[in-house]
Amino acid sequence: MAVEQLLIFLMSTGDLQRRQLIIALMARPPESVAGDAVSLWEQLAAQLISSVGEDGFDALVTRALSLNRLAAPWLDVGPLGAQAHRRFAELKKRFGEQAPALASEANVQLLITFTDLLASLIGEQLTNRILGLAWGTAISQGNGKESQN
Repeated sequence: MAVEQLLIFLMSTGDLQRRQLIIALMARPPESVAGDAVSLWEQLAAQLISSVGEDGFDALVTRALSLNRLAAPWLDVGPLGAQAHRRFAELKKRFGEQAPALASEANVQLLITFTDLLASLIGEQLTNRILGLAWGTAISQGNGKESQN
């Protein structure tokens, strides 16, 4: 069995669908990668901060950045901005400095890491629900049907 097939086999249906969703959301025109990437983060922040607080959200983002430091050292942005409108300013700047394909791939990996961390804390089903609210999409819960928002 190929490594990719093994990874797919080991992932839950929700986990795989979440990863596919993130990849699809970042499949955007190259000129808008930095803005689209930050838009996804802002939408996530809007949904999560009311539940876990700014410090909780920032801690999860900081951890995701830390876990991706070796693959994308240019993502070492330091602490997030304290003000909501500045929270992702440095991240957007860093994405804009990279080739669009590299920025897109880095954001995909960063979002996957972030959502994996979130799912490990609150569960796959609740994570998928939050992503659905944030991004206006739905991830099926293993019954083969996709719910509509």
